[in-house]
Amino acid sequence: MTRLVEVPVQFDDRSFDQFVSGFAAAGKDGERLLFDAHAAEWASPYGLVGLLAAGEAARRAGGEKPLLTVPTHADVLRYWARAGFFREAAALFEIHGRVPRGKGDESDVLLPVTPVRAAEDVHAVVSKIQQRASAILASELGLDPKATMGFAMALSEACQNIVEHAGTGGWVAVQSYHWRRTLARRVVVIAVADAGVGFRHSLEPTQAKRFGERWGDAAALEAALIQGVSRFRDPGRGQGLAGIRRYLARWDGKIAIRSGTARIAIVPKWDDDVPLREGVPPFPGAQVLIIIPEQESAQR
Repeated sequence: MTRLVEVPVQFDDRSFDQFVSGFAAAGKDGERLLFDAHAAEWASPYGLVGLLAAGEAARRAGGEKPLLTVPTHADVLRYWARAGFFREAAALFEIHGRVPRGKGDESDVLLPVTPVRAAEDVHAVVSKIQQRASAILASELGLDPKATMGFAMALSEACQNIVEHAGTGGWVAVQSYHWRRTLARRVVVIAVADAGVGFRHSLEPTQAKRFGERWGDAAALEAALIQGVSRFRDPGRGQGLAGIRRYLARWDGKIAIRSGTARIAIVPKWDDDVPLREGVPPFPGAQVLIIIPEQESAQR
């Protein structure tokens, strides 16, 4: 028997819990899953990498490859192709529907969906995007050219999180677009997702005792993002999530991390997100969203 998992019409970080609810309910009996994206009208980078993580989790559960029906809307289909989604999805899903060939115009896609499995991948991702991102950050977002170094650090640390905490591979995607939801400005969005062990399992050996009965997914996210805790004690291993937080504070940016049954966010004044949510539908691994907005002085 095949169980249906609907991909939301507007698939992003806000509708991800809705998607995960369907995924968690359908994946209990080891049945083959059908991810139905035919009605999708839009997907953010977060939605795309999250869907790949779900495909990997379903495949790892055993049995046949999960099925995926592609969007019927031509523009949506072209964007998913341009963003590199289908290139990665081919190994995880049995895809139903015609997938466009060719890359097309990549103007808004700073970094198509890219696999991250080892430290070498992180270096390749950063070097590949650095030049293009520098131009976008300075010309479109009005950030000081020096901010591009911080952007490269934030991208690197977000990807490094997969290598250090996931116990498996993951994906990253970066895009620039107009953020209409709560901010009428251009933004650069970094989305990173994996279906690995998650923050709680990764930090448990060093942090569970300290938190005692409070220990769980939310406490693990708080330790990592707010307290800057890492599973590695070596101070030379980079700036981690604390470094990303400092960078985003300077440029009024946002970071949100979902892992297990909890989600934590550093919420800037332009957004209406909730700082901490507990008891969200369970999903493996970690999913990270970073948003850097156009600076007010740069608006035309």
